[in-house]
Amino acid sequence: MRLLLVEDDNHVAAALSAVLARHGFDVTHARSGEEALQALVPEGDGFGVVLLDLGLPDQDGYEVCGKIRKRTSTPVIMVTARSDVRSRIHGLNLGADDYVVKPYDTGELLARIHAVSRRTSHEDTSSGIETELRLGPVHIELPTRRVSVDGSVVQLTRKEFDLLALLAQRPGVVFRREQIISEVWRTSWEGTGRTLEVHVASLRAKLRMPALIETVRGVGYRLVAPAG
Repeated sequence: MRLLLVEDDNHVAAALSAVLARHGFDVTHARSGEEALQALVPEGDGFGVVLLDLGLPDQDGYEVCGKIRKRTSTPVIMVTARSDVRSRIHGLNLGADDYVVKPYDTGELLARIHAVSRRTSHEDTSSGIETELRLGPVHIELPTRRVSVDGSVVQLTRKEFDLLALLAQRPGVVFRREQIISEVWRTSWEGTGRTLEVHVASLRAKLRMPALIETVRGVGYRLVAPAG
């Protein structure tokens, strides 16, 4: 797997690159946000994972994450010394797929890299499973992550799409809040609950269908399939 390591400390990068190489990764090292963005053009999807340190010399790491997400759907794992919940939520809202706090165990980091890689591979393949979902005027294309309403494309963030796809695959079924957070954000952080509410509200607004996602008080959410 090709991996883009964004780290301004050459000593840290050299040590981590050696470990990753021993585990079969082809590592490209970028020392700044600009180098990282250049590496992702024009073949950003050639990388399996981006390992992004937030302490960069030229740009704010969160800003770099947002720019990466606009260019490619390649999974991004943020690496930082900031351990507060608010920082984690901010990173996830910008499109990060996971968040690792320094100092971290190398084994845990490798496990997280493989986990986000497996999830992305599962999302992007169509091994006999349904690849399109039609719910009244809503059309969801899973392989291309494309959503349209009455033929008009709706631009969703990565997490908004993941949330909609999860609910849409089982219309009428109530998903517990904890289950949704685990499936979409791959975490059990208590502080993520507010993030879920924000994403649900954003989906309702973008799809212009407030009744599409129903709140089941005290439990979670379910998708109500529209008629037609």
